[in-house]
Amino acid sequence: MADPVQASSSPSGPPGRPGDNVSRALGLFSAALGVPQVVAPGRVARLIGLKDDGRTRFWMRAVGVRELAAATGILTRRRPTGWVWSRVAGDTMDLALLRAGLGRKAVRPTRTVIATGAVLGVTAADAAESVRLTRREAVQTPSASTASQDGKAAGPMHARAAITVRRPRKEVYAFWHDFENMPQFMAHVESVQITGIRRSHWVATAPAGRRVEWDAEMTADEEAKLIAWRSLEGADVENSGTVRFLKAPGDQGTEIQLELHYAMPGGALGAAVAKLFGEEPSQQVRDDLRRFKQVMETGEVVLSDGSPEGTLAIRLARQRPAHPLESEPIGTKGGPS
Repeated sequence: MADPVQASSSPSGPPGRPGDNVSRALGLFSAALGVPQVVAPGRVARLIGLKDDGRTRFWMRAVGVRELAAATGILTRRRPTGWVWSRVAGDTMDLALLRAGLGRKAVRPTRTVIATGAVLGVTAADAAESVRLTRREAVQTPSASTASQDGKAAGPMHARAAITVRRPRKEVYAFWHDFENMPQFMAHVESVQITGIRRSHWVATAPAGRRVEWDAEMTADEEAKLIAWRSLEGADVENSGTVRFLKAPGDQGTEIQLELHYAMPGGALGAAVAKLFGEEPSQQVRDDLRRFKQVMETGEVVLSDGSPEGTLAIRLARQRPAHPLESEPIGTKGGPS
């Protein structure tokens, strides 16, 4: 049985107000689009000027199912922000499909162009409502505790996780202490270069394929016990963190307790998009620690069955569901928190 991983992040806030008129209208619009696309995909294809063939009908039904899923989420959730954002992602897909349809010599190009214009208008409405909902949640949601070791705010996102590694504390600490090892288990980190006694330069990928860089410095370093760091001024991503190395119960190796604070690129909007695409901090931390455990215990990251080789496979690899971890709360040992 795999060792447990415990992770938590800052709360996403209280539910939003039900029955927002714009959101509800978008949900009803999704339903109105989805039903005919699923029931009569050929007719809808002809209506927007596309060739009525098996390929077009397949994609039309797929789009219809997506629209019905978005409608269900928007109309049944008190806080439909994520579902409205899913409409923005879906609109982008629709525009790509319409463009492909034009490239295949649409039967009636004028109708396809008109449909494309209509989708652009809907995309603008979806994006505006998504931003409005995200900003409203940011105002309603109290900030989580995100103070760094010097007492200054380190950003709105806060994540904690813990895992047990069956290796001695000194060995686990030594591997982590060499920051150039980070790309081996941190999927979003491309490279780390040591630039000084306590400083390093980091390059990573952010949501939507964006590339970010920052310089960091260690603020605390206790051999086989604790490492703390923070980003320096001018960082693309303001961040700080602490990792503690504790003796695991029952002499089972090393218990790692990791705590991160950082501001997502784009603020609250960036955080919402990151969560939509599965890149929210608590998810990253949990998966990174699992990969770290695999590297320390087996020397490599174990990929899922059927996964292709390469970095993408590592990023998409998923482990079995975690179980609760009974361990000493983060912050009880010495060092910055």
